[in-house]
Amino acid sequence: MDGRRTETTREAGGNFPPALDYRTYRGAAADFQPGASNSFAPSMALLRTAPANRSRSRSAASALRAIAFIAALLCLGLAAAPKAHAQAAATTDTLRIVALGDSLTAGLGVAQNEAFPAQLQRALLEKGYKVEVINAGVSGDTASGGLARVEWSVPDHVAGVIVELGANDALRGIDPDVTSKALDDILSRLRSRDIPVLLAGMRAPRNLGPDYAQRFDAIYPALAAKHGVIFYPFFLEGVAAERNLNQKDGIHPTAEGVAVIVRGILPQVEELLARAGKQTKR
Repeated sequence: MDGRRTETTREAGGNFPPALDYRTYRGAAADFQPGASNSFAPSMALLRTAPANRSRSRSAASALRAIAFIAALLCLGLAAAPKAHAQAAATTDTLRIVALGDSLTAGLGVAQNEAFPAQLQRALLEKGYKVEVINAGVSGDTASGGLARVEWSVPDHVAGVIVELGANDALRGIDPDVTSKALDDILSRLRSRDIPVLLAGMRAPRNLGPDYAQRFDAIYPALAAKHGVIFYPFFLEGVAAERNLNQKDGIHPTAEGVAVIVRGILPQVEELLARAGKQTKR
C-alpha cells in the first residue's frame, strides 16, 4: 500500500478514522511492511467499504458547520453595522470646503500646516465648525489652468469652494478677457453643480499700466455680480506690499501674512457655510 492509493481512496469517499489526518497516514503508510505488526494502519477493507450511514452523518455534520459559520458571519455583520453607520455619519457631518487656487493657496514657501487652507481650517474649528478645508492650490496656475482641472479638483458633496485665481495671469500680462472667460466658466460649472462659491479678487501690478490694471481689476466684481457668488475684493488685503508679511520674493506671504489673510476673509467663509445651509456646529 502506498501514499497514492491512500489519497485516491480518501477522495473517492473512503472511511478514515476521525482522529487520523490523511497527511500523517500517508507518512505512516510509507513505513508499512508486510508481515509486520501494523496496528496503526487501517485495513484496505475498511478504506473500501465505508458504511453509508457514516457518510450521511459526515454530510450532516458538514452542513451544520456551514450553517453555524454563516450565522456567525451574520452576527458579526449586524454587530459592525452600527459602528460603520456612525463612522459614515461622522464623515457626512464634516463640512468640506475646497480652496481652488494658485501658489497663494498652495502655500509656496511655508510649511503645509501654515498654508492658507490649513490656517483657515484651524480658525473655523476654533469657532466651532466641524470642517475640512481641502488644499487644491497649484503653484503657477492661471485661471485657465484652474478651469482645466476644476472638475477633478472639486469632488462631489462639498459645502463650498473658494476660488482664488488670476494672480499669475496678471504677472504674465495675460489678456484680461482670457482671464475673465476662464473664471466665468469655472463659476458656471460650479453653479451647475449647485456648489456655493466664494470668489477672492485679485489686483494687477500697477507697473502694467493703468489701462491693463483697470480692465483686470474689474473682472472680479463683475463676475461676482453676474453669478451671485460671495465676494472678497482682494485676497492679499493687508498683506500686499507689506515687507514684514511677505517672503523675500515680495509676492508670497509668510505664515504671519497668511494669518492676516485668514482673519480678513473669515467672515465671508462663514457666509459661504451659511449659504450652503450646513453651518452645523459641534
